[in-house]
Amino acid sequence: MEWKNIVVEKESGWALVTIRRPKVMNALNQETLQELSEVLDTLENDEDVRAWILTGEGEKAFVAGADIKELREVPTSAEAERLAKRGQALFSRIEDSAKPVIMAVNGFALGGGFELAMSGDILLAAENARFGLPEINLGVLPGYGGTQRLARLVGKTTAKYLCLTGEMIPAQEALRIGLAQKVVPGDQLLAEAKKLASLLATKAPVSMTAIKKTINQGVETHLSVGLSLEASQFGVVFNTEDRLEGMDAFLEKRKPTFKGR
Repeated sequence: MEWKNIVVEKESGWALVTIRRPKVMNALNQETLQELSEVLDTLENDEDVRAWILTGEGEKAFVAGADIKELREVPTSAEAERLAKRGQALFSRIEDSAKPVIMAVNGFALGGGFELAMSGDILLAAENARFGLPEINLGVLPGYGGTQRLARLVGKTTAKYLCLTGEMIPAQEALRIGLAQKVVPGDQLLAEAKKLASLLATKAPVSMTAIKKTINQGVETHLSVGLSLEASQFGVVFNTEDRLEGMDAFLEKRKPTFKGR
């Protein structure tokens, strides 16, 4: 499939998804969000894709926020709430995707762009990346999950500071507080993301899905509930061909070939 604002490039075992709205620094309008939802459907149903990367076109911006011109014309509070819930649902789908999602943040990740970046599993940032939730300066608040995911990732007080001030933080600060997992020079960002995607594509798909589910669901519960979930998922993956392949490969001192079964 082809989309107006998004380009998908498939490689061996993984895919690169690029948001392309360079004239507005890849800002998210409703059309782009709908396309991203369709891309997600496509990748989830593609057995040849075991991991995917999301980035923005160019060197200036990953996604510089929502399309403010479009938001300015939202007529009612009810419609605003509906749009927020739609964005939240999409980003939650990305977070709960059965496949690992690598966010390659190549510049500004502001507002909805920052919220999108937080919905991935692993965040790689270029040295020039900047993160922020400036909605306070527009008289609103983050609406695509920003207040909730940020607080869970960096703690309540840091999340309040960033949301209340609208302050942007550089890539190294994002690394320090745990938002990013690695910071690399901008010209090496995609190479690093592709290297990681290629590595993930060699791992056991059912196990990766189980790991994501266990962490995402377990972290919000009591430890005993999380441990029960972990044991349950351990049982699930134990009943797979990949479990036998992985253990046989270890005993035979060779690399495993996982089939997702």
